[in-house]
Order: sequence, then structure tokens, then C-alpha cells
Amino acid sequence: MPESTNTDSQISPRSRTGIARLIAATRYSIAGIAAAFKSEEAFRLELLGFLILAPLAVWMGETNIEIVLLVCALLLVLIVELLNTAIEALVDRFGEGYHELSRIAKDTGSAAVGISLLLVIFTWGMLLF
Repeated sequence: MPESTNTDSQISPRSRTGIARLIAATRYSIAGIAAAFKSEEAFRLELLGFLILAPLAVWMGETNIEIVLLVCALLLVLIVELLNTAIEALVDRFGEGYHELSRIAKDTGSAAVGISLLLVIFTWGMLLF
């Protein structure tokens, strides 16, 4: 009988418990970030913006609360972009050809990213200028 070919990624995360589940979840998170970095130019640009602006937030924020607000606004953009990427991947996976609902899903995901970028501008503008 051949050996099992199950790899770590083929084992259901729900079958793990405790620290093994935490480690697996961390691996999946890293894989998701890597996939977005590899496939999405917008994510790469937003990550570059984060890497430039987060240290500026620490330097320019006058209180810990200001620093947290400035950095969290930047992190929110990355989070929303990851969710938008997931939506686009699902639409592309299950939708062949044009469909109005696919367009709406992609457009609203993009709108969420745009609103999160507006939040960065508003937060940084209010706290720093």
C-alpha cells in the first residue's frame, strides 16, 4: 500500500487543535499575504506605502493614541485590499464570462479599498496638519 500523500496544506485546519492549529493558521495567513504580493500590484504599492508611512507615523505622532490611529489606518488599507483580492479570486474562479453580479462584487470590493484610502487621508490630515 502506498504511503499517504497528505501534505500539511491538505489536512483540514479544523482537525488540528491548540498550538498546531495556531501554527497552521499562521502559515495560511503568510501564504495569503505572499499570494497577494505576487499577484496584485495594488497590494505591493499599498505595502510599500505602509513601509514608508508607518515609521513616519511613529516619528510624527505626538501621543501613543495618534501613532496607533495613523498606523491602524494604514493597516486597514492592507486588510481591505486582501479581502478585495479574495473577492476577485472567487469571482474569477466561479464566473466565466461577464455577469452583472460579478461586476458589482468586484466594483464594491474596489470601492471598499478606495474608502479605506480616504480614511488614511482623513486620519493623517486631521492628526498631522
